[in-house]
Amino acid sequence: MTVWTSDAMLHALCGNPHFFSNPSSIRSDTTSLSKNPIQLWKKRKIRHIRSLKFSPTQETRVGLYQPPGISGSSSCNVLPSQSGSLISCCQNSESVGATAADESRTWYVDSAKKIDPVSSLVNGPNLLEFHDAQPLKLETDSRIVNVDLSTASMLPGCGFHKNSGAIFEDEAWDLLKESMVYYCGSPIGTIAANDPTNPNVLNYDQVFIRDFIPSGVAFLLKGEFEIVRNFILHTLQLQSWEKTMDCHSPGQGLMPASFKVRTVPLDGDESATEEVLDPDFGEAAIGRVAPVDSGLWWIILLRAYGKCSGDLTVQERIDVQTGIKMILRLCLADGFDMFPTLLVTDGSCMIDRRMGIHGHPLEIQALFYSALLCAREMLAPEDGSADLLRALNNRLVALSFHIREYYWIDLKKLNEIYRYKTEEYSYDAVNKFNIYPDQISPWLVEWMPDKGGYLIGNLQPAHMDFRFFSLGNLWSVVSGLATNDQSHAILDLIEAKWSDLVADMPFKICYPALEGREWQIITGSDPKNTPWSYHNGGSWPTLLWQLTVACIKMNRPEIAARGVQVAEKCLSRDKWPEYYDTKRARFIGKQAQLFQTWSIAGYLVAKLLLGNPSASKMLITDEDSELVNTFSCMISSTPRRKRGPKSSKQTYIV
Repeated sequence: MTVWTSDAMLHALCGNPHFFSNPSSIRSDTTSLSKNPIQLWKKRKIRHIRSLKFSPTQETRVGLYQPPGISGSSSCNVLPSQSGSLISCCQNSESVGATAADESRTWYVDSAKKIDPVSSLVNGPNLLEFHDAQPLKLETDSRIVNVDLSTASMLPGCGFHKNSGAIFEDEAWDLLKESMVYYCGSPIGTIAANDPTNPNVLNYDQVFIRDFIPSGVAFLLKGEFEIVRNFILHTLQLQSWEKTMDCHSPGQGLMPASFKVRTVPLDGDESATEEVLDPDFGEAAIGRVAPVDSGLWWIILLRAYGKCSGDLTVQERIDVQTGIKMILRLCLADGFDMFPTLLVTDGSCMIDRRMGIHGHPLEIQALFYSALLCAREMLAPEDGSADLLRALNNRLVALSFHIREYYWIDLKKLNEIYRYKTEEYSYDAVNKFNIYPDQISPWLVEWMPDKGGYLIGNLQPAHMDFRFFSLGNLWSVVSGLATNDQSHAILDLIEAKWSDLVADMPFKICYPALEGREWQIITGSDPKNTPWSYHNGGSWPTLLWQLTVACIKMNRPEIAARGVQVAEKCLSRDKWPEYYDTKRARFIGKQAQLFQTWSIAGYLVAKLLLGNPSASKMLITDEDSELVNTFSCMISSTPRRKRGPKSSKQTYIV
């Protein structure tokens, strides 16, 4: 086992400023980033190990404490005030340090209980309270030095200046910047993965709309607005591109799944080249599925950009307003469906392979609801938008009622379904969708906790998908699609089923996995979606940021902080993989890309938001009071449409 040298331990305990502030020992210079992320990662690890001489497991359990708000870069930090409340300080490290000095704050281990409990959770269990810690044996040459960390706070000058989480953050920022893509000299996005050891990159060298969202949020939180602005405007230009497959074109307003910057010869001059954006609307995707979620994520990021940067000129531009309307018209178009939910094919969202989510998957409905609220907030009031806004508001009311009433399940609701009568033909039927009680799987009866509940994955005639889909449930909390009580119940379930949904790495994309004959029929025996792998019960670190936003909104950040603590044990050591396999997420995914950008960005966003919870407001949409009143009225009456012909001002001659 690797152990610390006594010199390193004394530096760690006594807070040698040269030891921690020297960029060569801890941080790498971001102005001279390595071209190769593998070399970058190895060099950083070697430097760190030579300095501290401890193993990755010790690294996560014995961090070096840094007060909240004291960091080496400019960002929105949170400092604990003398009264114990949190004060937001948007300034760089120099000004924060001066403020701390002016107020004569001395950061000792024995005063840690005054610090925000979220920060102490992120730093690891018992990190700031060493009374339970065991003495560590430190080796230097042939001598063994016993150091009892319980007495560390009594040593003069032994304040902790740098925690292990900060080491991971520095590495993550370097890797995120390495993944940036430039178009005509300006940053425009981040590629999906930057793993030079894998020659089969497929389309991971492209900029995906959904993959860039956590990267964009991370850059916004860091105050780097240019790349997000460029991404929004350039992807908007791609919206109007002609897109066909087998002589068929989808509706106007579809956003691409991804794009790539290509260098092509300039027309008329073979010696000159130019850069062009090459979008993929699903024509080249595996399965040829159009990305329904791309436009919804684009609207959500547009609102976040305006709220975080204060630059509302982007969303007020005519082309941007037109782009929003095109997406809305595509989503609000009339069809054959009787439900207010969006009808989509399998593989049209984050789960982009056949997984039995065709129909009305929760993930799409949560993003749809969130995008509708964001769009309503950003649409300019004008005569041309009146009909669109009316349709938008009507859909919001119907969608919120439908999801809250029919998708929700807890122990009480499960018992009601267990007692359903079938084949009810009436307008007042209790079992409106003719759900057969035998659909309730044995696993669900045992798995459902006494306290807590969740929104099911899908609802169609005679079919309820009882699987727990993480992104759909988390974003239902963030967007306000779930009620306040339902949101707390979802987090209660996550806490109660932590060993199933998190275990050794957050967060299961869905639970449980499809196995046996069910897996063969639903996935078509997909070799990538084998049980407890990839989209079939795999664990995706990027979901950590959605978990964090949801927990902060419900004022329960300690849940997210616990997830960050779990992630820090493995993410950096495992080279930031795309996903993890097995029921407890103990293996790196068998086909997972390393240095996956949204795994990196998801971790960064979680850390930044836990440090500055108020910044999450740019992503959160609160429950609309008008919708609440309308929803209450619908609950008290029969929520069905009146029969009869539509009223019309036109007169027809028969």
